[in-house]
Amino acid sequence: MSEHLGLTLIDTHAGGDVSRIVTGGIAPLPGNTVRAQMEYLQTHADGLRQLLLFEPYGIPEMSVDLIVPACHPEAAAGYIIMEVMGYPIYSGSNTICTATALLKSGIVPMHEGEQTFKLESPAGLVNIRAQNKNGQVESITIQGLPTYIAAHRQQVTVEGLGKVTYSIAYSGGFYALVDAAELGFELTLEEEALLAATAHKIVEALRALRDDHHPDLGHVGPLPFLHFMGPEEKSGHRTVSRSATYVHPGVICRSTTGTGTAARLALMAYENRLQVGDELETVSLRNTRFVGTCTGFSDTGTYAGVESTITGKAQLLARSEIIVDPKEPLLKDRDFLSLLSPSVVG
Repeated sequence: MSEHLGLTLIDTHAGGDVSRIVTGGIAPLPGNTVRAQMEYLQTHADGLRQLLLFEPYGIPEMSVDLIVPACHPEAAAGYIIMEVMGYPIYSGSNTICTATALLKSGIVPMHEGEQTFKLESPAGLVNIRAQNKNGQVESITIQGLPTYIAAHRQQVTVEGLGKVTYSIAYSGGFYALVDAAELGFELTLEEEALLAATAHKIVEALRALRDDHHPDLGHVGPLPFLHFMGPEEKSGHRTVSRSATYVHPGVICRSTTGTGTAARLALMAYENRLQVGDELETVSLRNTRFVGTCTGFSDTGTYAGVESTITGKAQLLARSEIIVDPKEPLLKDRDFLSLLSPSVVG
């Protein structure tokens, strides 16, 4: 028997987006809030994120959610989101996956039927409502962040595309919202690579043009995301629309994303097309779906905000352990090694 450094994992997906949930192996992090602990990782131990998202252990298309003890007394657990673009303070699909993994692992004891609890994200407390049946998590409904429109139907000149009309929403990160049909897209899976390339050009042009700040949180980084909006079909209180979300060069999310769906709700509200109780069902290139529901309206600084919930389902893919060799030549950064707890392997 020999001692090694290891992390215990539960791999999940929601709508096709894989989230790797780290359930053990990390020592307590400094900071009296989950946000402060996230900032510690970001500044002093970013090698952990790189370890889990890049070769030989991971791929950039995944996300990672590190379970940490909650700092807030009302929360059952805390979680820190890590993606290839950095450290989002909130994410819908990651929250759905994290809540499911916590229930299935027993870290949060599962109860039959409807179950509610709270998690502490870097953005603050998040209300969770799970529907459980026969030991399975049938769905997770999460409370989204207050979302608002920072720019509406403005134009930017993009090389190779000309003038592109866009709106900007904040829903946990800043999103550019563009009409897919105006750019010649039908939002089919065959368009995925061209959608990613087009989105990258638009995002780069917007980053050169704008530097949006959240009225309460201040600067939260350059614009990272773009959401392609398909045609809307309305039936009663529900609108259905194909969608695609860009998050990183070459990467279109497998799901429509929870924050992307919330951004769409904010745009509908801004255009006076949304009432409390109305729903938006977004459909991805792979025909996976999230449902966003408008639950109210509020003020976010100088902006009119939309409150919403997002409902989706996560699937467990694997339970595993990563064995970390400090001498692994492909490690990008070893600044995190002091955080790993030793364990024993045969």
